[in-house]
Amino acid sequence: MAGRDDAPRPTDAAWAEQLLDHLRPSADVGPVVDWLAAATGAAVCLYDDTGTVLAGTALPLERRLLADIAAGRLASAAAQDGGRHVRLVRVALPPPASAGVLALARTAPFDRRASDVVTRTATVLEVLLRAQETAAAGHRLERATADLRMAVLQLLMVEDVVAARRVAAGFWPGLLDTDTACVYVMETGPGDRDRLAEECRTATGERALVVRCPAVDAHVIVVAPHDAAGARLRALLRRRPGTYLGGSARQGLARTATAYGQAVSALAVARFRPGRAAVHAERTHPERLVDPAALRAWTARLLRPLDTLAHHTRAELLATTRLGLEFTAISAAKVLGVSRNTVRARMDRVEGLLHADFSDLTVRAAVHLALTAHMARTDDAPALIADGADAARLGDLLAGPALRTWAHDLLGRLDGDARDLRRTLRAWIAADGNAERAAGRLGVHAQTVRDHVRGAEPVLERQLLASGSDLYEVVLAHLAARDLAVPALPRTQPDLPGAPVHG
Repeated sequence: MAGRDDAPRPTDAAWAEQLLDHLRPSADVGPVVDWLAAATGAAVCLYDDTGTVLAGTALPLERRLLADIAAGRLASAAAQDGGRHVRLVRVALPPPASAGVLALARTAPFDRRASDVVTRTATVLEVLLRAQETAAAGHRLERATADLRMAVLQLLMVEDVVAARRVAAGFWPGLLDTDTACVYVMETGPGDRDRLAEECRTATGERALVVRCPAVDAHVIVVAPHDAAGARLRALLRRRPGTYLGGSARQGLARTATAYGQAVSALAVARFRPGRAAVHAERTHPERLVDPAALRAWTARLLRPLDTLAHHTRAELLATTRLGLEFTAISAAKVLGVSRNTVRARMDRVEGLLHADFSDLTVRAAVHLALTAHMARTDDAPALIADGADAARLGDLLAGPALRTWAHDLLGRLDGDARDLRRTLRAWIAADGNAERAAGRLGVHAQTVRDHVRGAEPVLERQLLASGSDLYEVVLAHLAARDLAVPALPRTQPDLPGAPVHG
């Protein structure tokens, strides 16, 4: 036991080598203090300048003597207290502390050998403490840098490109000088994300914004303004078994949230590809098949209740609602750096202003269409509604021949499956994505509904069980094909005609 005079002690030839063995990366002072206790047969304690124990066990010592040594009035001291022999040595500590005290107490006097061991050990402790402080400072700097990267990403997610550039300019000059970027999401195994993030920064040469995803522990987000980053990330991927890569199409920086959603969607496809990588396909999106003028008019009319709000409040509500529709409230909150209650409160406010019921999956798809069209505009000012635009209705938008052809082609992929995936998917959407309710309507088990929806994903090449653009495209296809009733938006207008919901 430490502090016993009869405890085994290293020989004169061995103790220096043992002490030096403690001088290694990530070494702690605790084992050194324990070793000193065994080497000298003493009870040992290391104090800071306030008398707080840093390692070892507190000894009954005079506090004033400890204070004198810590303050530098004495470099060391030796005393005899009854049957104990006490040795005190000053140990330099990293700022803001001035110095600490290494205290030893044993029944035998401190001979020359023991004194030499104590002096050398004090030096080793000083080195280790300085190394620990340097490492701690490095960790603090790394955390601060990571927080800045996260702040830049969150500003981009809410379309505040000017502020994002301002924050990034001081640490990564020129990083966001371009107007567009691709977003990549890399997925790795548990406990490996920090190393992956570091490898991504190395691979891109700090010419991309690399952020540990705040919503998914296994994900690393890379916002890459320059084209070379994609090839470098793929090269990194080839060296890392068990890692996957999803990438977006090139988007304007103000559409970073859209690009992120595309990258997550592509990541789902990458998990089933031999190369473990996929890029969001530039497929035909429904908003591109709608008459642009009519879509702008309908979008402006739907979002008009928000036009009376202050500019920053309106932008904040729109950005939060788009992320909240793309992901869960918890994930959106983590991406934005706010609480889930804040996300829900903002979405509730938008829901109330628009007189829209976000529990209805078809309503969410329609609002998502409007927000997508709104983000595609080149300015952020409320749109002026032209004369007669109040007549623009969602049912009219979805009745165009190009969109209806697209919808029938997309959903027609499901017709060849003997399980009647199309019928199950229609019922599941009508039940707002609730498998139990859909199962009740169909007279099957809820797990059957889930299996059918999951089976439709590779056929449609879209994620359905997670909220997002893929799901809303499929919902809009059902509305355009008149497989589901078109929701009345804005609610202030009479209900729009639509086909009854099929069970």
